[in-house]
Amino acid sequence: MLALKYFLMAGGFVMIAAAAGILSYDLYGEWLYRRVLESPRDSGAAVPVVVRWRTSLALAMLSWGPLLLAFSIVIVPSGMAAVRVSQISGSLPGTLYPGAHLVVPLVEDVALFDIRDQIFTTSVLEDGGVAAKNASAKTQFLDVQAREGLTLGLAITVRYRLDAKKLDYIKANLPRPVEREIVPPVVASAWREIVPNYTVRDVFSAKREEVRQRAGALITQKLGADGIVVKEVMLRDIQLPPEYAKGLEQLLLKEQENDRMGVETELKAKQVKIAEYEAEAAKVQQIKAAEGEAQAHVLQAKGEADAMQYTLPLKQKQIEQSRLEAQAHKEATIQNAEADAQAKVIDSKAESERRKVLADAEAQAKIIDSKAESEKRKVLAEAEAERIRVVAAADAQRLQGESAILKDNPLLINKIVAERLSDKLQIMMVPADGKYFFANDVLRSMSVPNQSSQTEQR
Repeated sequence: MLALKYFLMAGGFVMIAAAAGILSYDLYGEWLYRRVLESPRDSGAAVPVVVRWRTSLALAMLSWGPLLLAFSIVIVPSGMAAVRVSQISGSLPGTLYPGAHLVVPLVEDVALFDIRDQIFTTSVLEDGGVAAKNASAKTQFLDVQAREGLTLGLAITVRYRLDAKKLDYIKANLPRPVEREIVPPVVASAWREIVPNYTVRDVFSAKREEVRQRAGALITQKLGADGIVVKEVMLRDIQLPPEYAKGLEQLLLKEQENDRMGVETELKAKQVKIAEYEAEAAKVQQIKAAEGEAQAHVLQAKGEADAMQYTLPLKQKQIEQSRLEAQAHKEATIQNAEADAQAKVIDSKAESERRKVLADAEAQAKIIDSKAESEKRKVLAEAEAERIRVVAAADAQRLQGESAILKDNPLLINKIVAERLSDKLQIMMVPADGKYFFANDVLRSMSVPNQSSQTEQR
């Protein structure tokens, strides 16, 4: 279609040039004929020339045909869109998309618009001027005021495009170019409307994303009403006031130090708890071991007692057998007095032997029971002593940690004393320099034993 347009334009211009050439040639011949007539010598040889006015006029009129056809063909480039503008009724509804279109020549014109994504950034000045592109050029920040009245510099980027369906409205109602006359003021006014509702800290860190989203929604709403589609609003950088930046840096350092101390305190508390758990576990293990040993001794004593129970009947049977033998011998020698006396002696000895064996067994059992009881008490005493030693070591370590904390932060004593007396006192006045306050004497009295204990440990 573009080749056809150029071909028609070329044909029209050729026809106009041909008409002008014919007319010029005839006029030149007419001028020569008149010049010859003015000369008496060559008047007989002059040939009259007829000027072809109708032919030239016809060619000139016919040339408007291809020219008008060429002017009625409009080519919209890729990435662009167009709106027909009538010389009679103004902007016509409808959008011409990339490609070839027909318009009424000499009556309708076409206004082209770039419908590709465009970028507005604060490096482009709001009055339409473009910042320098060389390396020495500084970024132009958008100056806004926060709730405290401090001025912030915002580096903003807005990605947008023109709505192709509303190009007739944009052409009829908005100033051109839109990217210089509409977008910068709207973006600046939106940010200057949102940011004063927040503090500098909120804009810089705490609610930065919330501020960006609110500003993006407001920009989208305002530009969307004018046929401009906003795709993304970016807050690239924030330039803080120098004084506020220094104060914020110091505050962040203090917060980091506070967080570090909190983590260290929590770590120390966990270490103390671990030591307590370990001491408790060791105590339980020792108690269990002592109980196991005591039960073993008890079982051993029971076993020995049971063995004695089986041994005593055997001894009794032996004594009974010997008694029967003595009785039989006594009956066999009943007539012999000596035999009778000997039997009596044997009986008395057997009886004494039996009693002696029973006494020895009972004494041995009592000795075993007493040994087991004393061993059990000894084990329990050792476990209790070990528990007391571990608890004392944990308490000493805890007191040492508390003394170190109080030594680094003496004012904690004042706070502890004030808390202990808070139910009895409403107001406590403490000297700012810490002089003549009994907490200092308490701290000194605590530090002296700590130093002496450290010296003894060394």
